[in-house]
Amino acid sequence: MNIHEYQAKALLKGYGAPVAEGVAILKAEEAEAAAKSLPGPLYVVKSQIHAGGRGKGKFKELGPDAKGGVRLAFSIEEAKAHAKEMLGNTLVTAQTGEAGKQVNRLYIEDGADIARELYCSLLVDRSVGRVAFVVSTEGGMDIEAVAHDTPEKIQTIAIDPEAGVTAADIASISKALELDGAAGEDAKSLFPLLYKAFNEKDMALLEINPLIVMKNGHLRVLDAKMSFDGNALFRHDDVKALRDETEEDAKEIEASKWDLAYVALDGNIGCMVNGAGLAMATMDIIKLYGKEPANFCDVGGGAGKEKVAAAFKIITADPKVEGILVNIFGGIMRCDVIAEGVVAAVQEVGLKVPLVVRLEGTNVELGKKILNESGLAITAADDLDDAAKKIVAAIEA
Repeated sequence: MNIHEYQAKALLKGYGAPVAEGVAILKAEEAEAAAKSLPGPLYVVKSQIHAGGRGKGKFKELGPDAKGGVRLAFSIEEAKAHAKEMLGNTLVTAQTGEAGKQVNRLYIEDGADIARELYCSLLVDRSVGRVAFVVSTEGGMDIEAVAHDTPEKIQTIAIDPEAGVTAADIASISKALELDGAAGEDAKSLFPLLYKAFNEKDMALLEINPLIVMKNGHLRVLDAKMSFDGNALFRHDDVKALRDETEEDAKEIEASKWDLAYVALDGNIGCMVNGAGLAMATMDIIKLYGKEPANFCDVGGGAGKEKVAAAFKIITADPKVEGILVNIFGGIMRCDVIAEGVVAAVQEVGLKVPLVVRLEGTNVELGKKILNESGLAITAADDLDDAAKKIVAAIEA
């Protein structure tokens, strides 16, 4: 689960991190009061969407010469004008795709005198099984581009979970970021509290880009991105309350209600599979035969008839789907349960696109019998290769 920048900053502020004063608004007419409550005279008006690259983004409705989704305002009147222009319009960034995201919230923040921009993130480094700091002196930039072009400028410092962030760790991070003086002193408190927040809130990612050194020498968190482990949200009602469903795909929201692993994609072949590895293989073979998957959908190993039916309904609700491939290997999951769920869903919502089903494993013959006797236009497949060929041929017919 992701949250907005202003929510992430409020969370970090609760741990003692240095963040600027700011006010989130939902209506343009709230901009004046928000700006007046800040020290000024420089304000930053920031679009709040779940995507990066906001500053370089463009609003669909405003033309190519309009400013991006993060703007400086040198007066309260200018802040008001930015808010009026940005709210309700669609921001397209490198991460949103061409569809973009509608800006429903803004964050008006007090400006900062920036001397240097740095990059700092925390994530789980699975190569060593520890939470690690990933830092670079090249902050404010596309970190992927830095990693590709100048990987030596990115350093990773893994943290011993028993010791926590030690003085030696702080020294290593500070050296990598070239911190000294007041910034070096700030680092002694900032990096341990970031680590504490990451662990206590069960984050999957905490990214600060940029972490700035101000002209007065001190550190400040200028931007913050947080992603949380969905499997741990039951422990954090305060985090769950921050969820903004308007930023999420409606199909993914519905899938989460059924505990389905579902990710919407841009293709035209809907997939329903059990097991993440089999799901990846299914998507790969669809691409091998020249088509694109419309989704990743893993119903899991213990799904019942109702859950399977729910997954099928979510897939068929996607207008991009021109065909559906069900690929099930019955281990814990029984093939007859899958068949019953598919039949129930088709009978309820109808079948307007080709459907190919490949079953193998526990109760496979019973599953095939249920499908064959359903009277529905379902095409059976012998194996994964056969299934992919048949669904591609069906939508091209």
